[in-house]
Amino acid sequence: MEVITLRILLAEDEKDLNHIITQKLTSDGYSVDSCFNGQEAIEILSYTDYDVIILDIMMPKADGYAVLQALRNTGNTTPVLFLTAKDSVADRVKGLDSGANDYLVKPFSFEELTARIRVLTRTAFGKTNNILTVSDLTLDCATHIVKRGQKEIDLSAKEYALLEYLMHNQGIILSREKIEDHIWNFDYEGGTNVVDVYISYLRKKIDEGHKEKLIHTVRGRGYVLRGSSDQ
Repeated sequence: MEVITLRILLAEDEKDLNHIITQKLTSDGYSVDSCFNGQEAIEILSYTDYDVIILDIMMPKADGYAVLQALRNTGNTTPVLFLTAKDSVADRVKGLDSGANDYLVKPFSFEELTARIRVLTRTAFGKTNNILTVSDLTLDCATHIVKRGQKEIDLSAKEYALLEYLMHNQGIILSREKIEDHIWNFDYEGGTNVVDVYISYLRKKIDEGHKEKLIHTVRGRGYVLRGSSDQ
């Protein structure tokens, strides 16, 4: 099975806006890498996989169209959302016809941005709604409400991101390295056991007190989230 990622690349040359968007998406549980020009975006995309790419159209060194063309020329079909101040119908048509999946005009609300990201990831991953379910565990990608049975579970942003990643990849064994690569961004300088620590946090909140355990360790390989029907 293909592993589903939850990582975003943001290429936006307005540094203040770049910083604000990065902070917002990070607080919503996404792992975000950001850059400030198109050439840097092309280089990052040559060695890192993302599940959504957000591109400003007017950037130095290479504009958003050039970045998108370079991406699509490699056969990469990752969803791309254009951000731009150009709001004419012709500009929107050009953006979509060039291979972008969506187009958002500045200024925009962050609620709309995150809603569009959810639609892009839901479509790319073959989901029909925002609810992920494993056994009696549910996660709402829109509201970030997590429940085990009827009990709502309070998670930190990073715990939520890890659980969402595990649930998207239900039944797939994920190595520690793969989890760290997709939940923590390039700037992370934490300890080497960070994945084990957060898995421990999740187990206490998700599995403790329940007969059916959903988070499993696969010795020498990593972790997997699965219900009894996945055995």
